[in-house]
Amino acid sequence: MPDRTTVAGVAVDTRHFIGGERTASAGTFTDVSPIDGTVLGEISRGTPEDITAAVAAAKDAFPGWAATPRAERARLLRAIADGVDKRLEELAAVETADNGALLRSHRRGVMPRVAHNFRFFAERSLALDHEEFATRGHTHHVSWDPAGPSALITPWNAPLMMESWKVAPALAAGNTAVLKPSEWSPLTASLLADIAAEAGLPAGVLNVVQGPGSEIGDALTSHPDIRRISFTGSVPTGRHIAASAAAHLTPLSLELGGKSPLLVFADADLDLAVDLAVEQYDNAGQVCLAATRLLVDERVAAEFTRRLTARAAALRQGDPRDDTTDVGPVVHPRQLARIDGFVRRALAAGARALVGGGPGTGLYYPPTLLTDVAQDAEIVREEVFGPVLTLQTFTDEDEAVRLADDTRFGLAATVATGDPERAARVSARLVAGTVWVNCFYVRDLRAPFGGSRQSGIGREGGTWSFDFHCDVKNTVTVTKNTGTATRNTVTAPKGRPAHG
Repeated sequence: MPDRTTVAGVAVDTRHFIGGERTASAGTFTDVSPIDGTVLGEISRGTPEDITAAVAAAKDAFPGWAATPRAERARLLRAIADGVDKRLEELAAVETADNGALLRSHRRGVMPRVAHNFRFFAERSLALDHEEFATRGHTHHVSWDPAGPSALITPWNAPLMMESWKVAPALAAGNTAVLKPSEWSPLTASLLADIAAEAGLPAGVLNVVQGPGSEIGDALTSHPDIRRISFTGSVPTGRHIAASAAAHLTPLSLELGGKSPLLVFADADLDLAVDLAVEQYDNAGQVCLAATRLLVDERVAAEFTRRLTARAAALRQGDPRDDTTDVGPVVHPRQLARIDGFVRRALAAGARALVGGGPGTGLYYPPTLLTDVAQDAEIVREEVFGPVLTLQTFTDEDEAVRLADDTRFGLAATVATGDPERAARVSARLVAGTVWVNCFYVRDLRAPFGGSRQSGIGREGGTWSFDFHCDVKNTVTVTKNTGTATRNTVTAPKGRPAHG
């Protein structure tokens, strides 16, 4: 098996990266471009033994990395960011070939964001602080201690961005990492390993093992030396990982599926509301945060629908490397079949397609808008993860909120309204980790990110990432001379022990 493949003119190592060295497995899997079916390479197919070796490398590297001063860790993360900037065009071209997302988006937004993620968490680690507080002659000091090797498992829809979102805070916190990218889009994780090594990251601090999660996932998430697990993906896989982690009570952060609503009130700017709706077709709808359930006030529904169908029908679908393309392919034949299955079943159940409604050629699924759907319909309840939106109407604010919250998910919600008081009122009632008002996908790394209900467990971003990746410690010290050792106690009722 060749050690390298060339994609978009860029040499990519097809082997794992373990303990600072490239290692190959006996088996491989084929990586195929969703754009045109081109074989991109034969990639080393990881085994449980490869996972064991990667965790051992991370464990061996952990004491030295944890003891490395924050400033030096931050310097190395900044150097990784510089490496991303230097290779931005290469990273963008490889990732577009690998997962089919728009090249212009990778160039203008995604890859700069990757570099920003590393820089942000580098600086945030230096600013970690908590005000000391006193209790009757004692001082409390809060610190964030590195926890140990972290397992980082990332999806295929935004590979390098999600990898940086997980790798950067884990390393900034002083943890080492084993990164398992999706087998449907593994290439930029390999390039990230090269960039990290070139930046001077010590061997074993970042390890990358490729392969299907069904074959190597359990070996990683159930390993007793893994002290944190961060996963982004589906609800069923999240449940499986949680069960696997339970054996060793390994803390985990799960960002899972979504079925987010877009609420359009009668007082909304309809042009803006339509813009927000069209934006949900971004990345061929393969965005966990996408507001795929359009809930529209019945008083403006007809006009909103007229404008939206015209805009959706005008979207240009084609080669994502073309700057004029609006919607590229979906990532994999299995994903295409899944999307089409949802749509076919919805149409058979009485839904009506206002736009789209069936597959195109290859892996290109046209933007689709379905109406005449019931609240209990599968297409309304389950995550499709494709360019498929449903449109329902409501009569008043209470019904809008009821429909929006009538889901097992709670990742995000978007509200379009011209009334600030309504915006505040509705946002407070929505069950979601993030609510956008008259905007969409505005992210700031200082803010918490995560899902409610079955959309996930935990929050990351800002200090929340360090709260997760670290063992947060409180050290209590006597600050005045009392003559004897003292202890804070809680007076207990008679007959019951007090807990100090």
